[in-house]
Amino acid sequence: MFNIWGQGPIEDRFRREAPPEAWQRLSAGPGAKGERVYDWAGSLLPVVWARDGDEPTRRRWMLARRSISNPDEIAYFLASAPLDATLTDIARIAGCRWKIEECFQSAKNECGLDEYEVRRYTSWYRHITLAMLAHAFLAAMATPEREKGAATTTHPTSWTSHRPRSAVSWQLALHPGTAAITP
Repeated sequence: MFNIWGQGPIEDRFRREAPPEAWQRLSAGPGAKGERVYDWAGSLLPVVWARDGDEPTRRRWMLARRSISNPDEIAYFLASAPLDATLTDIARIAGCRWKIEECFQSAKNECGLDEYEVRRYTSWYRHITLAMLAHAFLAAMATPEREKGAATTTHPTSWTSHRPRSAVSWQLALHPGTAAITP
């Protein structure tokens, strides 16, 4: 942890002034391909007495996540955390963002979260609420199945009816009382 107080764009100061020992290799949590490990650096931002008061209960952090394979690729986060939070705690919490985005993507795919065509806030709010409720219901129904060891998804073998097809094909007549033209 180091201080980056001063003038100028904070990201540039962070990149220039972060000493090599400020970077720690930490996991952001499990991902689809295993642990998501990055280099992390954090800096406590100065207390704003007008906002935080005389006895602040939280501190603001500037957090940087650097790719191990491409050190020029750096993502920045602003965080607010309890006074006793460590860089490891904040990196773990920042990693939860991936789970949240995965949840929203799942809700878009399964429940139509992104398929709204509304003009008013009330209509949008109702659609979003219903889609998220449906997603929560599906997640709650899938949990016991997953705990029993069932497959995560099941797809029907066919969307067609299992009834045998009739040899007779019914067609509407063009005019009442006349037979339909069939090829």
